[in-house]
Amino acid sequence: MLWKTKRGHIDLSDRAQIMGILNVTPDSFSDGGQHISTELALSHAELMIAQGASIIDIGGESTRPGSLPVTLDEEKQRTIPVIRALRTHWDGWISIDTSKAEVAAAALAAGADIVNDVSGLRADPQMPLVCAQSQCAIVVMHMQGQPRHMQEAPIYEDIIQDISLFFQERYTTLKTLGIHPDCLCFDPGIGFGKTLEHNLTILRSIDQLNTLHRPLLLGVSRKSLIAGILGDSSLHLRDWPTVAITAFAREKGIMLHRVHSVVENLHALRMTEAILSPSKP
Repeated sequence: MLWKTKRGHIDLSDRAQIMGILNVTPDSFSDGGQHISTELALSHAELMIAQGASIIDIGGESTRPGSLPVTLDEEKQRTIPVIRALRTHWDGWISIDTSKAEVAAAALAAGADIVNDVSGLRADPQMPLVCAQSQCAIVVMHMQGQPRHMQEAPIYEDIIQDISLFFQERYTTLKTLGIHPDCLCFDPGIGFGKTLEHNLTILRSIDQLNTLHRPLLLGVSRKSLIAGILGDSSLHLRDWPTVAITAFAREKGIMLHRVHSVVENLHALRMTEAILSPSKP
């Protein structure tokens, strides 16, 4: 399994990869305000890289439930200096977490390799063109509704079928718009317009979503479904449950994991892979 970027391919054939979360926002649900300056953001990126993250995902607009959009200029001011600074001394993979085509274009020009769009390239009609022209890697996420209202009353007849049909539509449409299929990765959007039971159903059946033979990304780190299961809303207690989900998902073949705590999840991946393939420790 190879994921095509403008600079080459990310090999997801045998070893799963960690995408480290770097929110340069004041209001993200887990780490808002912690990495708001370029210096703090760069320091945290370097820490995640040292711990084993192969992708750094940089976001300048919170998409937590109830969040409000930020202006185009504000999002660029938060993210582009960090991308530019990180690219000057690291040759690894950089992702921009945005739904705005102009932000994506600026990020790609500054050195990003991946566009991670929670809207599935639907929010901005120019986003498919930007991605096609750059030949960047793309994460297409499923979301019902918009962040401000998405958790009010999400309803599905069959959530696995609904997400599968969404992925198939996006694959066909984006290919028609000039995006190479090998550039595509899909994310079922845990917590984005889903109830607790919806999220659990996705996790139980996540291997059934891989009908397009493209990589799947799982982003479950520290999310509220963990609090819902454990009955404790403390953020500092959500890292180890995230590790458990990471190991479970890797057993089901998920090769990309977007997390806050890198080293614990990376160790879980490598232990799971050693058990699954004892000849490849």
